[in-house]
Amino acid sequence: MANAKRLLIVEDDPAMRAMLHDILETEGYKVTSFGDAPEALEHMRRHGLPHLIIVDLGLPSYNGFELSRRIKQMGDVPIVILTGDSSPESKVLGIEQYAEDYITKPFNHREVLARVARILSRFADQSYAHEPLVTIDNHLAIDFANSALLRDNQRVALTPTEANLLYLLVGNRGKVVSSELLMARAWHNEEVYEETLRVHMHRLRRKLQPDSKGFQYIRNERGVGYRFITEEEVARH
Repeated sequence: MANAKRLLIVEDDPAMRAMLHDILETEGYKVTSFGDAPEALEHMRRHGLPHLIIVDLGLPSYNGFELSRRIKQMGDVPIVILTGDSSPESKVLGIEQYAEDYITKPFNHREVLARVARILSRFADQSYAHEPLVTIDNHLAIDFANSALLRDNQRVALTPTEANLLYLLVGNRGKVVSSELLMARAWHNEEVYEETLRVHMHRLRRKLQPDSKGFQYIRNERGVGYRFITEEEVARH
């Protein structure tokens, strides 16, 4: 279980929550479950982000769409909406704005397991984001769940968009992430122009390294996208 994928369930019905917890845990996942949104958010702020989150829409404090919006401000964590609401409007909103999948109740256990496995297989290994503080090197650490970074032990706040961009780049460390993918994921399929991305990247670079002559973690691969890289990785090449 040491390398098991971490899943988080937010479901207010105790019987449904326990059933989901059991079938996913039996499949080998490390599962944590909560009955309402505030407790789930607080858990993530304290313990880091999971690999995938299952969200019910009808939660006591605020609905699953609002919870999903707040989660997406922390990082590009895959979300599965699991709900009794089968209306086309709800499905379209869920898929377009927040979720990788939308499953309506009642559901087949094997179907849920298959969909969860399919989604996890499509995402890069983002284990780096699943600790409260992610250390990049001796100068930089990132707190994704609280949208902040520590630069030489000084805390610097990140906007939700900056946190999302950094989450995507660090998750693909050393690889080029296309501008199209960054815009689609960080702005959740809203219409956005490449100039907007360039402005956000400039601000993010300044937060990571305010000295223009210092090491730059984010490299612009012209005409393609952006790459996150560390000094250690540069030295190896």
